[in-house]
Amino acid sequence: MKKLNVTIELEMSVPDDWELVSTSEGSPVLKLPNGVFMDIAIEPLFASDPEEIWSSTEEETVLNDILDMVESEAVTYEFVTH
Repeated sequence: MKKLNVTIELEMSVPDDWELVSTSEGSPVLKLPNGVFMDIAIEPLFASDPEEIWSSTEEETVLNDILDMVESEAVTYEFVTH
């Protein structure tokens, strides 16, 4: 088995009322105005409390709205060798 590092860099235009907050573990997440927190991993993840369970959205329009905000995307792949 070998390791693969994947770096995803997105540039997005987002509403002015979105905020960057930290969880109790220090992980940055986005606070949306409707009381929902969002983390973007391989796909956007949502929670009503950043300390609880995160899940993807089942609403296709929500996912499409988020993806429409992406202005550019860069993905790099690198195998780690020792």
